[in-house]
Formats: sequence, structure tokens, C-alpha cells
Amino acid sequence: MGLAQLLDLIKTWAEGVINQMGYFGLSLVMFLENVFPPIPSEVVLPLAGNLTNSGDFSMFGVVFWGMIGSLLGAYLFYGLGVLFNEDKLRRFVEKYGKWAMITVEDFDKAIEFFDKYGPFTIFFGRMVPIVRSLISIPAGMHRMKLLPFTLYTIVGTSLWNIILAVAGKVLGPQWPKVIEWIDVYQNIVIVLILILVVWFALTRVKRIIQQNKK
Repeated sequence: MGLAQLLDLIKTWAEGVINQMGYFGLSLVMFLENVFPPIPSEVVLPLAGNLTNSGDFSMFGVVFWGMIGSLLGAYLFYGLGVLFNEDKLRRFVEKYGKWAMITVEDFDKAIEFFDKYGPFTIFFGRMVPIVRSLISIPAGMHRMKLLPFTLYTIVGTSLWNIILAVAGKVLGPQWPKVIEWIDVYQNIVIVLILILVVWFALTRVKRIIQQNKK
């Protein structure tokens, strides 16, 4: 099955759930979108935004109930992060990190970074495909306070929802074009992540070579 066929199936399924269950259905689909990233928000929210043109939904309702579903999904991943806590991950890095060229020092720097920029990471992460679902895990592992986690999740998720829902409303029957735009955005994100991974690997190899020369 190709990607286009998969998206058509998701579109048909999501439309059926939203039409039959209303706002609750929208929340359910958005919750599942967070738990199972193959269900993309760039399909669900423009579709819901388009349905506001018929008067069955309001833009406020779409954004609000979509946010509720996303927030519940974020809480689930936050809870997983709490279970797989910082101490367990540090021990894992100590034991197996060398195979990925990651040291405990790298881990501590990452924790320090989250200490300093955690709230902004949560906020901006909510608007980045792939990252938006998983960003809650390090927040839970780091035991980020639940109130700021909730507030930044609400604001970041709501902004993302508004962008997609309004695009779906404005485009009307042509709302699937939003998927094409998000695909470009997602590809840029993937390229940037790959560049960071390559840069990280090269710096670690260089460090190992320098240490072996001493």
C-alpha cells in the first residue's frame, strides 16, 4: 500500500469518526494521532477545519477539542518518561552509550540544556512533525513540573491546530494541499536532524582519534 492510499484510508476513517462522534471524535482522533504518529495531524485538522464551512463545527471547537486530545496524548508520553526515569537512562548510557558514541558527559549536558530551555523546547516541539509526539518523554524523564509542561503544551499545540485548521477552512475542498506543504516542512526537519546526527558522529570520531594519539 502506497503513502497516498494510506492517507486516503486515514482521511476516510478520521472523517467517519469526526462526523459520527462530533467534537469527542475529534479529540479521540487527535489523542490517537499523538500516540500513533502514523495518524498525522496534517490530515485530521485541515479536514476538521474544512468541516467548519458547513456550520457543523466552529473554529474554536476544532482548536479546543483538538488540543484536549493532543494534551491527553502528551500526558501519556510524559508518564512513560516518568517510568523510564533519568537515573535509569544514565545507567543505560554508562553501559551501552559507547556503542552510539554517547558519553555520560553528553547525557549530563542534555539534561542541563533541558533544565535551561525545557519549556521552550516543549513549546516549539509541538509544531515540529515527528518531534511533537515524542518531546513529552524527556519532559517526563526530567520530571518537568506538570503545570508549565501543561501550559507550554497547550499553547504550542493550539497554535499548531489553528494553523492547520484555518488552512483547511480557507482551502475548502482543496484542503488536502495542506498535506503537501507539511510534507515539505517535514522533509526539511528530517534533513536538519540528519545533519545534526552526522555532525555529532563526526565530532565524536574526531575526539576518539585525538585521544588515541595522546
